[in-house]
Amino acid sequence: MNVPYKTMLIQFSNLPTSPDMHPSYSAGRSRFQKIAQRIGALRSSLFHSPLLPASRVWRGAMYGLALTAALVWAALSLAGFALAGAAAGILGWLGGILAAALLAALLILVARLLGRLPALYAWVFLTALPLMLIAYMAMPLAYGMVAVVFLLLVSASTLGAGIAQLAAWPRLTQRQKVTHAAVPLLLGLLLLTLIGSVLLPEGRTITPPVNAAAVSAQAVKPLELSDPSLPGPFAVQTLTYGSGADLRRPQYAAQADLKTEPVDGSALVEGWSDLRTAYWGFGPQAMPLNARVWLPKGSGPFPLIVLVHGNHPMEDPSEDGYAYLAELLASRGFITASIDENFLNLSLTADLAFLAPLKEENDARAWLILQHLHQWQQWSTTPDNPFYGLVNMDSIGLVGHSRGGEAVALAAAFNRMRCHPDDASIPLGGGFNIRSVAAIAPVDGQFRPGGRRVPLSNINYLVLHGAQDMDVATFSGSRTYQQLFYDDGKPYFKTALYIYGANHGQFNRAWGRRDMLGPARQLFNLTQLMPAAEQEKIAQVAVSAFFEASLHQQSGYRALFQDPRSAAAWLPNTILISQYQDSFTLRAATFEEDLDLTSASWPNALQGENLTRWQEKIVPLKWGNLETSAVLLGWDHSTKSGTPHYTLSLPQQDLGLQPHTYLTFSLAAVDESPLPHASRPTQPFTQPIDLTLDLADRSGQTARLPLSHFSLLQPPLRTHLGKMDWMSFLPLSEPIFQTFEYPLNDFTAQNPALDIADLAEVRFVFDRTPAGVILLDEIGFRR
Repeated sequence: MNVPYKTMLIQFSNLPTSPDMHPSYSAGRSRFQKIAQRIGALRSSLFHSPLLPASRVWRGAMYGLALTAALVWAALSLAGFALAGAAAGILGWLGGILAAALLAALLILVARLLGRLPALYAWVFLTALPLMLIAYMAMPLAYGMVAVVFLLLVSASTLGAGIAQLAAWPRLTQRQKVTHAAVPLLLGLLLLTLIGSVLLPEGRTITPPVNAAAVSAQAVKPLELSDPSLPGPFAVQTLTYGSGADLRRPQYAAQADLKTEPVDGSALVEGWSDLRTAYWGFGPQAMPLNARVWLPKGSGPFPLIVLVHGNHPMEDPSEDGYAYLAELLASRGFITASIDENFLNLSLTADLAFLAPLKEENDARAWLILQHLHQWQQWSTTPDNPFYGLVNMDSIGLVGHSRGGEAVALAAAFNRMRCHPDDASIPLGGGFNIRSVAAIAPVDGQFRPGGRRVPLSNINYLVLHGAQDMDVATFSGSRTYQQLFYDDGKPYFKTALYIYGANHGQFNRAWGRRDMLGPARQLFNLTQLMPAAEQEKIAQVAVSAFFEASLHQQSGYRALFQDPRSAAAWLPNTILISQYQDSFTLRAATFEEDLDLTSASWPNALQGENLTRWQEKIVPLKWGNLETSAVLLGWDHSTKSGTPHYTLSLPQQDLGLQPHTYLTFSLAAVDESPLPHASRPTQPFTQPIDLTLDLADRSGQTARLPLSHFSLLQPPLRTHLGKMDWMSFLPLSEPIFQTFEYPLNDFTAQNPALDIADLAEVRFVFDRTPAGVILLDEIGFRR
């Protein structure tokens, strides 16, 4: 019998009696003693009786189970291992049994250890474990989360044990004072000190990586335009609209300037709890249309921008956190509405501590955006309405952050659909002229109808993402950028901006520096973050310039996204990696065509020589992948005698190339070894990469420019999300593409005899950096 249970039974059997004790208590004590003894005897017979003849039933069961398992495994071993020979079959059979037996022994050991603990302590331990794991839930730092929780459990237990012994200090022997009190106290204090030294500081100092674009020799001409982050010419007034009966938000209740009718979104949400209804005073069948509006004072009409927050505790409203951005846009002539979707956000209370969350609600977020646009359409055509004649409904932009970043892309797609892609009974559409979508640190794939992506096409698109994002820890919004396509012949552009030093929350003033709730925040390294004012400044410059270019037709601002160095006077000093493509780009090689390494948009167009690695692959991210392909090229001068190069041959047809046409392509440095079958370089790449671009025409004339003529390639950006790198199972870096653009007349300046109209080859020559690995994608010509 296990000692704790035996001790418990003895204690129950020797409960003191008293002459004053009530007869019913005495009788109850006697009955309890008998029950406890029977439970102990049953437990002993079931779990502790040796397998002797008296237990032959259990012994027979054991033999039957062992024989059956061995025979089933033998069948697989004969079909698999034995194909390599009898020895392999026998070793495979025995090895599998041994591995399974060791795993079973480990499980039994854990169970026995728990079984030997006092029942009450084991109960409290198993109660504390999930509570602490939920409190420190930070999946990007899963290893750190487990380690901290384990150390907390051990330190709290030992410290508590030592403190408890202090009460019996006078009765303890000298040895017991050391072993039972002093040692647990010191060990508990030591472990707590260790945990505190990790959790309490903001993090560790990280040496900033080299900024490849900043050290490139090419002089960049600054933009001769006004700083888009400065207030524009319009005075701004604010007002709100809402249901008029909001229990929690007076600005949308009695204080609302305009009243709106609720909309029924019950078909689009699952898991809306009664607690959520009790808090808000409405259910999913009566979702309110609430928003704060920043309105330019002028005659209009003005483009309309709808701004959507992301997921955050619903009790802590999020939409006012973008006031710094909305007021700027309004001052520059955009009506801006930051809408309230807080009732779709998480809640520890309404979601029962994440046990019953609202499920897959991002399509509801997108649908709500369209409902707001229907309301604006009505107001813009209603005389005597404050917005009558002021709204240009042919020029609409959307901005979304986090889940709102995915929602705005979905809303743009839903706008063109007749019905919901998962439920034909839900009408969608609207036919609004949504021309531009800006996504800030968006999630991706929260809504996938039928397991597929929602396609997006023929729209201007901007995505921003912080390298130090501790919530959306991978550049997931780049998937939308990569897969957005143009096929209607109209002028659009798409751009992506990756920001070193930016996190998730500082784009919203209500969210701030810490991207997680509660104690989980203490696992993240905050010292590497840029100040909030600088992160807001980048958002203001990028979002304002994007809408100036796409809605106000100030196309000069596109240059900011083609090369952020042209706006260096407006931007904080940090690493910015940008991608850019417009709808008039001729895409010669996208690496999506087939599995033939030599084909691009036409057969036999690609060739490599003296490369250590050459393969086309789905581009990996820290979490998941890009869902599009690129070619991976590796080189190492120490292993190859010839100069490595990779060539794209152009077809014998008129491509419409002119001196002002740009050669364009995207590159990303990869944190992998240039040697085949090696996962990591022996020395991490920390220096910028350079190479040579070689153009040749069909008469044999060539012209060469270094990659650094535009910019050096940024080495892999390693970000340290946790206070210690071992805390995370994620890789430190992921491939971040940068777009490179070269006017063809820069090549003719090197060799005037080069015939641009009759180009034959574009060659990438890896002669300037001794070794490296890159991903190359989207080779083309921007006309």
